[in-house]
Amino acid sequence: MKQILLKDGTALPCVGQGTWFVGEHDSKRASEIEALRWGIEHDMTLIDTAEMYGEGASEELVGEAIAPYEREKLFLVSKVYPWNAGRAHIFDSCEQSLKRLGTSYLDLYLLHWRGSVPLAETVSCMEELVRNGMIRRWGVSNFDTDDMEELYGVKHGDRCQIDQVLYHLGSRGTELELQPWLKEHDTPLMAYCPLGQGGTLRSGMTKNPVLKQIAEDHQVSVFQVLLAFVLRSGTVFAIPKAGTAAHVQANREAADLVLSPQEIASLEQAFPAPKHPVGLDMV
Repeated sequence: MKQILLKDGTALPCVGQGTWFVGEHDSKRASEIEALRWGIEHDMTLIDTAEMYGEGASEELVGEAIAPYEREKLFLVSKVYPWNAGRAHIFDSCEQSLKRLGTSYLDLYLLHWRGSVPLAETVSCMEELVRNGMIRRWGVSNFDTDDMEELYGVKHGDRCQIDQVLYHLGSRGTELELQPWLKEHDTPLMAYCPLGQGGTLRSGMTKNPVLKQIAEDHQVSVFQVLLAFVLRSGTVFAIPKAGTAAHVQANREAADLVLSPQEIASLEQAFPAPKHPVGLDMV
């Protein structure tokens, strides 16, 4: 699988495993654990979760799924609520996430979205978590260009390793300003909902004849084409969620799918990026 470098030089698989809504139903637990383990055993060792997901249920399921594996071979990401991202709560929030995951450290800890806590305070706390060994590095989620500029204006804000945002073929607003800004500052984008499950611009995607024809030509699903499109630049990670091993396998296969320049151009024409900057799309 293709790898992408973080700012600190860490190489990670371009496709990881998202866990939003995972762990919330006992009837799906065995299938969801099997899916995560299939992914781990097939190079998808980047696993994303958050204290918000099921109010910790996702982290608990991930902890159970990863228990048989060597911790150093995994890359665990979790996220802190914005109201917990200050000195009063962040250390306890992180500790609780670690307990639910059954690990002593996170590879990456993200501010889930902006809140009322000053960015300088959150960054200071993140740096302290790094020094304490509770996390290896930190980043942000749902930050638009102006948010990133403000972040880089505070002390150590430029140590942010990643910005995780909604991005897919039907929601290309980040291509206008945010993605060029991130590229200029050597900060990868991590795409959540890369298969078009979220956002305000997804309507009608999977029924589009251009998308369906490209999928047919490659003998893959439209969702695999969607994932390949997100990965086309080589600077974007994707963390699609999958509840079954079969879905994880499809995502893994899509990581190796290469679209031709003509196919990419056809998709871009069918789902054009906005002509003017728009607000950050979110679920």
